[in-house]
Amino acid sequence: MTRELVEQAIEGDHDAFSELVRLSSRKLYGVATLILRDKTRAEDATQEALVAAWRDLSGLRDPDRFDAWLHRVLVRECYREAKRERRRIEVEGQIRPVTETNDPSHQNADRDELERGFARLPVDQRTVLVLHHYVGYSFPEIAETLGIPVGTAKSRVHRAVEAMRAALTADARATTQGRTSA
Repeated sequence: MTRELVEQAIEGDHDAFSELVRLSSRKLYGVATLILRDKTRAEDATQEALVAAWRDLSGLRDPDRFDAWLHRVLVRECYREAKRERRRIEVEGQIRPVTETNDPSHQNADRDELERGFARLPVDQRTVLVLHHYVGYSFPEIAETLGIPVGTAKSRVHRAVEAMRAALTADARATTQGRTSA
């Protein structure tokens, strides 16, 4: 993002803010989709984040930190959307077992396995994994985005990775047991 565009948007320039939205909305939506695991909810969170960003833009102190600030606004909206979703009762479909094969579809099976493991994580753990591995944020950037100390960001990423490993291990065990008893 250019500092000039951000400064113009802070001063109330709608066109400058529209350009900032154009430049960042696709990536924000991608982050929200990864965090929330639902395209419709991700659209809602992204839209709410952009509305909140326009409303609160005058509070941005450092235009050079616009991206981190915008991600913080998005994460806050993803958390709100996740809380709304928790109030709903959801019934999950049956998970297909992963089959062992050496053909290219094996990559799809690995991706499906990762997807299932990722979906099992709570939203706060998905958030730190997305910020670290998808957005590419360093621990200080994650800390700034979430408003937490750097040490806390490191421990949250570590716990999220461990939870992901545990989810993948449990899924693999269930798949193996399902094939054994079948």
